[in-house]
Amino acid sequence: MSSTERTGLVLSGVTLRLGDGDDTVTALDGVDLMVRPGELVAVVGPSGSGKSSLLAIAGALTTPDEGTVTIDGRDVTAMNDRARAAYRRDHIGFVFQSGNLLPALTALDQLRLVTNLSKKRIDSHDPAQLLADVGMAHRADRRPHQLSGGERQRVGIARALVGHPSLLLVDEPTAALDRARSHEVVQLLAQETKQSAVASVMVTHDQDVLEHCDRVVEMIDGRLSTG
Repeated sequence: MSSTERTGLVLSGVTLRLGDGDDTVTALDGVDLMVRPGELVAVVGPSGSGKSSLLAIAGALTTPDEGTVTIDGRDVTAMNDRARAAYRRDHIGFVFQSGNLLPALTALDQLRLVTNLSKKRIDSHDPAQLLADVGMAHRADRRPHQLSGGERQRVGIARALVGHPSLLLVDEPTAALDRARSHEVVQLLAQETKQSAVASVMVTHDQDVLEHCDRVVEMIDGRLSTG
C-alpha cells in the first residue's frame, strides 16, 4: 500500500483485561481512537491509567478482549500470532525511552539491520539518507555509547522509520533528556511524521513538548478523553 492510500490507525471499542478472577483489572475500557497518516497524537495521563496497554494493543503486541484494531484497513486483531509478528516487523515502527539500540552496531548499521530483516526492502528508505534527515550523518560510524541521549533518540527515530512503516509508536522519548533536547526530539518526530505520512502515537509525561503535537488525548482509568 502506498503512502497516498494509507488510512492510519483505528481502535474501535477496545477493551483489555489483565489478571484472573478477583484480581482482574480493566486496563482499557471501550477505547476508540483514530490517528491519520501524517498526524502525531500525544497520549498523556497518570501512571497506571492504561497508556502502556494502549501502545501494546496498537502495536499488535497484545490482542484485546473486545474491539478491533485496524492499520491502513488491515484488521490486526483477526491475524494469528505469526501473521501479527510479520505485520509488526514490516509495518510498525517503535521508538523506546532509551533508544534501545544494539550496543555493538554503529548508527548506520542499526538502520541497515532493519532493512535486511524486512520483507519490504524495496519500499525502505535509504539508511544513510535517513540518518542525514535526522541530523546524524556525521555520527553514522559511532556506536551507542559514543552518542548522547538526544543523539541515541535521533538514531532510534530513524531506525523506526527506515522501513517506511504505516504506524509509529513512541514511548516516553524525552524521559532521559533535558528540556532543550526534549523539544528537539519531539519536533523531529513531528517533522518526520508529516514527511513520511505515518500515523504516530506518542506516550509522554512531558507537558512541555505537547505544543509540537497535532492532538493530545488523555487516558484516565483505562478510558480515553479528548478533553
